[in-house]
Amino acid sequence: MLNAKKGHSKKNDGSKLKIGIVVSQFNSNITKSMLDGALETLKENKVKAGNIKTVWVPGSFEIPLACQRLAQTKKYDALVAIGCVIKGQTDHYYYICNESSRGIMDVMLKFDIPIGFGVLTCNNLKQAQVRSRGKENKGREAAEAALMMINKV
Repeated sequence: MLNAKKGHSKKNDGSKLKIGIVVSQFNSNITKSMLDGALETLKENKVKAGNIKTVWVPGSFEIPLACQRLAQTKKYDALVAIGCVIKGQTDHYYYICNESSRGIMDVMLKFDIPIGFGVLTCNNLKQAQVRSRGKENKGREAAEAALMMINKV
């Protein structure tokens, strides 16, 4: 798990944790590698593969509803939201970014469940590629944030 003070990973025993991951199919060339990063982080923190549920949804706009449905079950200690919205030539980008972000926050607050936010909002494909791989993998960071928040306050 990420140690915010020192900026490096600290592994914890997550063997009893149950984590739900919601992933957008849209831009799956980006979201799949983000999912891989999130799964690696959970594995490094000893979360059992059988305790992880992955749900694929059509796009980032649908992520909040899937998060809500998982949260309603009260089976999960935390959720991770993974998506990618790349700016185009219309205002559609702004609506999707704003509403998916707001929807995820609403679910987190309504159900009192940590949700690691891994929805990329990029100007172009190259930015998305950089943020979905290697050290910059935002899926990994979203999983770390979700784990960090489980036992806070």
